[in-house]
Amino acid sequence: MENKINAYNSILDLIGNTPLVRLNQITSPLKGNFYAKIEAFNPGHSSKDRIAAYIIDQAEKSGILEPGNTIIETTSGNTGFSIAMVSIVKGYECVLAVSSKSSKDKIDMLRSMGAKVYVCPAHVSADDPRSYYQVAKRLHEETKGSVYINQYFNELNILAHYKTTGPEIWEQTNGNITHLIACSGTGGTISGTARYLKEQNPNIRIIGVDAFGSVLKKFHETGELDNNEIYPYRIEGLGKNLIPDATDFEVIDEFIKVTDEESAHTAREISCKEGIFVGYTSGAVMQAVKQLSEKGEFTKESNVVVIFPDHGSRYMSKIYNDQWMSDQGFFDSKNIEEEQAVQYVK
Repeated sequence: MENKINAYNSILDLIGNTPLVRLNQITSPLKGNFYAKIEAFNPGHSSKDRIAAYIIDQAEKSGILEPGNTIIETTSGNTGFSIAMVSIVKGYECVLAVSSKSSKDKIDMLRSMGAKVYVCPAHVSADDPRSYYQVAKRLHEETKGSVYINQYFNELNILAHYKTTGPEIWEQTNGNITHLIACSGTGGTISGTARYLKEQNPNIRIIGVDAFGSVLKKFHETGELDNNEIYPYRIEGLGKNLIPDATDFEVIDEFIKVTDEESAHTAREISCKEGIFVGYTSGAVMQAVKQLSEKGEFTKESNVVVIFPDHGSRYMSKIYNDQWMSDQGFFDSKNIEEEQAVQYVK
């Protein structure tokens, strides 16, 4: 008798086909219909699983990546975790240059997945030899048989989402999507998804979310990289101090900026009101929705899809830690009740 077992061949077969979930409570005061593409349902708990699997697969097919090679990458945490996961399954060594802005949770996760991690100072220029961009390049040059993924300047970053995230959203909305709102870091997620959706319907509004302290919004509007725009901010995986080739500015209609503080509180609000435990950038994209609504962007017929990129468990030492929130000055008189939510019985 045939021994038929319904099982996946590996964890990598679970990447993609993430659910689209209607948002109810947090959007109740807003005009329109709002849906979240929850990328935490990927096995590595973020949208970066898509690019890690796709880029490594393409590198293998082209002969760039061979057995015994080492994969090197720059990451704010999520891409690194996904690459480490794929590397384990496929048998590669993994070396990651990580921004010091990444949460301790993320760095600990990378180490637990067998990656060798170099933590680099966040608040230095992109061409500083200590920056995670330059450290990754140096490690690639020094490591024989290494392949540098270079997600910021890799067209495959866009193509991964063009082939997966875009078609999934189009099918899940039956083509009725009117707006896509997504955070922009490397730009691969928003660019690839938008490129596909715009091909189906060029009238779909594509809105990128940027951080104060980042150069993306002004570059989109003026074509100028203004170094005066750059200053430290806390949100991970959002915004940039350089212009990534993996961002297709032509398919993005508008950028909107959000603050560290409001994004942190909005992430916590999503968790409390929707029961969806989300990361910092998910709070940022939802905060952008609130601001766009105030500007009159949506009507009651709008079908708005937002991408929630990762899971809240990666921010336990940050936005879900009351002490960290307090240390950042994020608990003011308006939000002090959050700080007092836990009562200890003595």
